[in-house]
Amino acid sequence: MSTNNDNLRQAVRLVALLNLAYFLVEFVVALNIGSVSLLADSVDFLEDATVNLLIFAALGWDAPQRARLGMALAGILLIPALAFLWTLIHKFNAPVPPAAISLSVTGLGALAINVFCAFTLARHRHGGGSLTKAAFLSSRNDAIANIGIIAAGLVTLVLPTIWPDVIVGLAIACMNLDAARAVWTAARREHRLVHPEA
Repeated sequence: MSTNNDNLRQAVRLVALLNLAYFLVEFVVALNIGSVSLLADSVDFLEDATVNLLIFAALGWDAPQRARLGMALAGILLIPALAFLWTLIHKFNAPVPPAAISLSVTGLGALAINVFCAFTLARHRHGGGSLTKAAFLSSRNDAIANIGIIAAGLVTLVLPTIWPDVIVGLAIACMNLDAARAVWTAARREHRLVHPEA
């Protein structure tokens, strides 16, 4: 059992680091090319990094530490979400389509990361509890969003307009609308385990 736990810890740590690294890549590229869909997807990468950090913490930390981490991470999730809203408003005020090739290439990189993470977590999806299964399903489902980003870039290459990027961005944002709420709820649950009166 200890070996399984160690393997799971290594897997979720790797997935968390990969998601965090690609969040930074997507966030920077999105701001540089003015892409709404990449910003929305960067929020999703940060969410996935958060979930996997919580799984990692849950395997070795006590409840108060997990609760504090979860609440801090829930707040951090709001930062790129606000950037997404700002870019969306700016996009309507200055309707310049994003660089189509950069959009598709970055989406392709995101797809590769998510597929790798899904395979990394696949062997643990039944043995690591509900959070681990959720992390696996999230990586698998995120691949669909990445295909949408690639398609938006290809359509923009042919028809230079903001709409493919905006539509895909809004769809991804809707998929991830409750990310911060879900992390906050999990953190509050941990907190109530330690302080039932709170």
